[in-house]
Amino acid sequence: MTAYRTLDDLDVAGKRVLVRLDLNVPMTDGRVSDATRIERAAPTIRDLADRGARVILLSHFGRPKGKVVADMSLAPLQGPLAETLGKPVDFAGDCIGDTASAAVASLNDGDVLLLENLRFHGGEEANDPGFADALAALGDLYVNDAFSAAHRAHASVVGLAERLPSAAGRLMQEELEALDKALGKPEHPVAAVVGGAKVSTKLDLLANLVGRVDLLAIGGGMANTFLFAQGVEVGASLCERDMADTARDVLARAKDAGCEIALPNDAVTATSFESGAPSTVVGVDAVTGDAMILDIGPKSADVLACRLADCHTLVWNGPMGAFELEGFDHGTNRVAQAAAELTRAGKLLSVAGGGDTVAALAHAGVLEDFSYVSTAGGAFLEWLEGKELPGVAALNQA
Repeated sequence: MTAYRTLDDLDVAGKRVLVRLDLNVPMTDGRVSDATRIERAAPTIRDLADRGARVILLSHFGRPKGKVVADMSLAPLQGPLAETLGKPVDFAGDCIGDTASAAVASLNDGDVLLLENLRFHGGEEANDPGFADALAALGDLYVNDAFSAAHRAHASVVGLAERLPSAAGRLMQEELEALDKALGKPEHPVAAVVGGAKVSTKLDLLANLVGRVDLLAIGGGMANTFLFAQGVEVGASLCERDMADTARDVLARAKDAGCEIALPNDAVTATSFESGAPSTVVGVDAVTGDAMILDIGPKSADVLACRLADCHTLVWNGPMGAFELEGFDHGTNRVAQAAAELTRAGKLLSVAGGGDTVAALAHAGVLEDFSYVSTAGGAFLEWLEGKELPGVAALNQA
């Protein structure tokens, strides 16, 4: 994890530095509705510009599939970028060719230029050598600050790292260091909290975690499948009954690895999936045929919160229940707030990630209290699964 170079290893003054970002930000009516990714990219851009680099920003936006799609242009990000950075940002209507070359040639030291959507060219996602060559011709150095795209073997992620002296940006460096502390070289005992709807989407994750953590707590719809695999009737709950053998295999592998699996003992149930639906707390062995488990029960939440106090490291992916529904967010909130309190006290290193996870922690009011929260989505999940990320491997090899 530490083979890559960082910004501190580059002499950037007067150099053209290509910076791969993830500016795939939410838009509403042509305007940025959430600038989080722009704000997270700002430290790297400022660092380079302040040191006299000619900063050239690269990013994808949406899925235009190699064609120019007007409402997927990066042009609307020019203003928000300039506002966040407190300095002008130029824009070029293409990311390669004469338009891009002319824009790059006009830069002075410390200037910032945003190029048009990389995915307007099919060569980006295909990691086409010719497209990678065209991008590389625009720069002297390459900085990857898009961990969220690191699981993609695309031209701007892998191809550039193979063609130019390369380094990780500040956000990429921060992410990799946090992940290394969480699972690479963690302080034991290590706990993992894994929730979400389906076991089938997280098989690789579970298989990797049982060999790395001391306690694996399973919640959400996934827990129903594990309970069913152990002979517990879960009524009308979301449950992948065809995955029972797989769940039993995970339990056996965990036992062999010395990893304790924690499943809920009580549950919050309802007969309709809607906010404020009348609910009942029952033991997991007392779920009626028409009832759905929509959250782990208060006793299970309290037990898990207490168990975290015995751990030094926590990895979290997925909510404990249907937190988005009023009345079914207690389990997620209780455990998240306990983890946040331990983190604030310096007793726990807590790393979380995944779209639903970020939303759940924000709902619990603890997003800023975890040691690190990744917004990388797919890349974070593949890291949890133990897979090599092409973008990180390319930086290490470079």
